[in-house]
Amino acid sequence: MTETRRSETPADPVSGKGPAGDGGGSAGPPDGQPLDGASEAAEGAAVPGAGTSGPPPGERTDGDTHPATPVGPTVIDPVAPARGPEERLSTGAVMLGTIRRRVSLSLDGREVRVPEGATILDALHDEGTPAQADTPTICWAPNMDPINACRVCVVEVEGSRTLVPSCARKCEDGMEVKTDTEKVRHSRRMVLELLGSSVAMDRASSDVQRWMTDYGVDTARYGPPAAPAAAGERDRRHPGHHHAPDGATAATVHQPVKVDNDLYVRDYSRCVLCYKCVNACGSDAQFTFAITAAGRGFDARIATEYDVTLPDSACVYCGNCIGVCPTGALISRSEYELREAGEWHPEEETVTTTICSFCGVGCNLELHVQENQIVNVTSPADHSVTHGHLCIKGRFGFQHVQNL
Repeated sequence: MTETRRSETPADPVSGKGPAGDGGGSAGPPDGQPLDGASEAAEGAAVPGAGTSGPPPGERTDGDTHPATPVGPTVIDPVAPARGPEERLSTGAVMLGTIRRRVSLSLDGREVRVPEGATILDALHDEGTPAQADTPTICWAPNMDPINACRVCVVEVEGSRTLVPSCARKCEDGMEVKTDTEKVRHSRRMVLELLGSSVAMDRASSDVQRWMTDYGVDTARYGPPAAPAAAGERDRRHPGHHHAPDGATAATVHQPVKVDNDLYVRDYSRCVLCYKCVNACGSDAQFTFAITAAGRGFDARIATEYDVTLPDSACVYCGNCIGVCPTGALISRSEYELREAGEWHPEEETVTTTICSFCGVGCNLELHVQENQIVNVTSPADHSVTHGHLCIKGRFGFQHVQNL
């Protein structure tokens, strides 16, 4: 066997490097000479075994503040890319969100561009004129998924066989939308008239009241309302069974108010079946699923499981159903009692925003005050913590503030 011997040629006293060995590599340093690259590492990069401590070669640390040196087994990988700004942030990488392409569509002849996936109603709100942004809605809310139930927001789309709900229809490239044709106005007026003829709309939101005036709604042409149903009568009706109308009165959903707990009441004479309360109780906010729609046709209604009272149901009294109700069918017990006593004065109401003190989540509260008394508590729909939803303590736990 042939023995391979290293060259005994001394290393360069300046660089500490020896000549190339027989195997093509750098020859080892003689005894007493510095390690290969030690002079460069002395400028800042640590060399294992040279009197410094640190991670294994090639491993990056959060404290690497010196530039990589061109030679030597340093702690910084000399061929690795430079650390980006997002890596230097103590809070971690910056999330930019989903990048979406934009689509072009025409709104009443005016071309606009919106992100892919946006609904027509989103386009009307974000890129439309003030008149287009004022498209009427009842079942839609900015903090909830589209429900597509009331059909008040319908618009005309070129090539579509029927009017389409703007709250649920996604924008498409090249789509032509018309929002103020006679067909659109007639459909919206009919929906508002049919709702107004069967449901008490006098406590609906101010926007709904204004839309009924703007579209010329005339509920009187359907005749006088029929007599209210007795307590529990609508709940006991067989699903799908319909009584023949007498032709002289307009069928209604009028019935006695349900008062079975200390926090809020259910006045289903004002319910338009927008399903917002069902979604808020379900997958949009609370995930309690205490209420849902029961019955069919005109006898459809919002009910608890097995039609039990609210205290016997799965309800946790978060009141999120109250927060999204557009017609006053669900209101707090304090508001109901003040209305019944004739002491409800919304024109004198002030709203103060504060932060809930019951826990550390940081929910924003809007305190509705009348005559120096808190009468209701809501939360902004655009708040990043609550998105308009609260728990039982945040919405109803304000009595201790007034017990002075």
